[in-house]
Amino acid sequence: MSIYLLWGEDDFALSKAVDALRLSVLHPDWTSFNYDKISPEPADGVILALNQVMTAPFGVGRRLVWLVDTTLCQHCSEELLAQLERTLPVIPESSVLLLTTRTKPDGRLKSTKLLQQYAKVQEFSLIPPWKTEQLLQLVRQGSQEVGVKLTNAAAKLLAELVGNDTRQLFNELEKLKLYAGTSPINGRVIDDKAVTALVSCNTQNSLQLANAIRQGNQETALVLVAELMAHNEPALKIVATLSGQFRTWLWVKLMIESGEGDDKAIASAAEVGNPKRVYFLRQEVKFLSAQRLASTLLVLLELESSLKRGGEPLLTLQTKVIELCQVVLPCFNPKL
Repeated sequence: MSIYLLWGEDDFALSKAVDALRLSVLHPDWTSFNYDKISPEPADGVILALNQVMTAPFGVGRRLVWLVDTTLCQHCSEELLAQLERTLPVIPESSVLLLTTRTKPDGRLKSTKLLQQYAKVQEFSLIPPWKTEQLLQLVRQGSQEVGVKLTNAAAKLLAELVGNDTRQLFNELEKLKLYAGTSPINGRVIDDKAVTALVSCNTQNSLQLANAIRQGNQETALVLVAELMAHNEPALKIVATLSGQFRTWLWVKLMIESGEGDDKAIASAAEVGNPKRVYFLRQEVKFLSAQRLASTLLVLLELESSLKRGGEPLLTLQTKVIELCQVVLPCFNPKL
């Protein structure tokens, strides 16, 4: 393969893929001659990359040309498209063209369709924090890659603590590997107690915040907001977690109220990977109405809009969290 298109917001995972590709393509003694990293600023950057990738490499190894943060999959002139159409099919096997972008490629563009035809496309999007099964799978894959043995309880706890922060996950796994290597039993299996002692909390508090709001527990919710901000958790990331969780709860409630009794059907509609989790989701929304849950999404939309307009994160979060608790509190009364 001579062309690669890597995209997504998971910068750490994407950079690891870039490093692996660079190591496989370039000979260490000839890297300075055969490696070009081209930023998006030069107006003729794409043309320069196409010219370089058609140049034979010097010495041993292949040539690698990397277009960083390319916008080819968002907009592309007819002249540039014509250059791509002429060059992409004839890139020699001795060269590799790498394109990376955080933004999802626009599938409607001719340039995107052309790249999909000739390039290996890989997505590196962040896993939504509420998709716990996928986060757990990410932890297990990472532990195998790093060489850390985790108990099931430890893997689940680690997934809760780091969420979808891939960089923190691998940093914590390296720390756990070091801990295991220096223990009296070399290479021992890491349990949840070790994870609790060594790993700092991250997304777990965002999910705890969602649960506190669901129960109308205003005091706990405000404490969690303060903790998240103290740990420099981005406000918009907190909102994304809350929105995803409340959207899941709303879908489950709507399906229940429609008379759907099949957990698999409910899981499919709510985008829940494991149908067994629906049992617990049923309990969580038991005392909540679909109307109230829908109202929370409107408040969360207002919260996101306020933050994007420059609202002070802590004050804005506190205000809207109080409002969210007031939305659900009238109907969250397990004694009724």
